[in-house]
Amino acid sequence: MSLSTLIVLALLLVALVYGVLIYNNLVRLKHNVGLAWSNIHVALKQRHDELPKLVALCREHMGYEQETLERVVWARGSVAEASRRRDIGALGAAETELRAGLGQLFALAEGYPQLQANESFRHLAQRITHLEETIADRRELYNDSANLNNVRIEQLPDSLLAGLAGARRVDLLRFEEARQDVDLKALFG
Repeated sequence: MSLSTLIVLALLLVALVYGVLIYNNLVRLKHNVGLAWSNIHVALKQRHDELPKLVALCREHMGYEQETLERVVWARGSVAEASRRRDIGALGAAETELRAGLGQLFALAEGYPQLQANESFRHLAQRITHLEETIADRRELYNDSANLNNVRIEQLPDSLLAGLAGARRVDLLRFEEARQDVDLKALFG
């Protein structure tokens, strides 16, 4: 074999090894996004299971606050459906609605001393608050994984192999901040 043939074979081998490394990294990133999504899904499911207990308990003490309770129940269903479909955009909107409903529910609950004194209510409120924090943490990890995936498949030379391998962009999970001030005088006045 001539020297030029050896050089060409060595370059092809280097290109092949580099291509395999890029491909394996793209696969790792894809699976990290999937794992991060699964972690969010678990926390959403746990909260989904706790919300009916909270609503039932509140219904016993807050009979005339039906609109708020129905808002939470409706938003809970929307979150579950969007999560099941893995529809990131719809999940973000439904989560925003659910968070606003829960915020209003907890604000209204302040006006019911018997409810506030109820051990089950306090436990559920703490559990749901903890799950909200968990969802926020897991959303951050998901968005980090999705961003790493998106950046990698857009960078050269990875983008060339990403297109051939079928790698695709992943949407970030965004929740709108529901920062409405609750008019307590109107609620309890």
